[in-house]
Order: sequence, then C-alpha cells, then structure tokens
Amino acid sequence: MIWNVSQASQQFAEIVRQAADKPQLIYHHQHLVAAVIDVEDYRVFREWFERVAGRSLACQFSELRQIMAEEDYELSPSDRTTRANALVETLEG
Repeated sequence: MIWNVSQASQQFAEIVRQAADKPQLIYHHQHLVAAVIDVEDYRVFREWFERVAGRSLACQFSELRQIMAEEDYELSPSDRTTRANALVETLEG
C-alpha cells in the first residue's frame, strides 16, 4: 500500500503489520521517502549488498563472463543500423 507521511505517522503499527506481506511505501509531496519491508527481505538485501559492495565493474564483468561460459552462452552485439557510426564513416571516407 502507498502512504503519505501523515498517514504513516498515525498508522505506524498497521504499516508494520502490512509490511509482512509486501513493502509499504511512504511518500512526501509525491516523492518516495521511505519503504517499510519485511525483516527477511531486509536480511536478503543486506547479504547481497555485503557480497557486492566495493566490487569493481571489472570484477562484475568477470563474474558475468564466467557465468556465460558455464551456461555456454554467447552474447553477440547487433549491427548498428539505427544511427550513423562516425568512426566507420571517417575510416571509410
């Protein structure tokens, strides 16, 4: 459910109860300012965050390449047809 800050302050116990089923979003002037989530969802997030925090983009790409090799998956880029490629035009020109 979506709450505004005023509702959230008045019905905090209900927000906590409903958070067991799905995240409860709290808005202030149409901007999301908080989310109340189930503690198990929070634990999963923290485990993920601690596992990936501080890892470089190169490290993450290395992991992706390893997964792709294990799954025998090849990523092939599509041809550039939607716009001009200035580098190719310069080299060909």
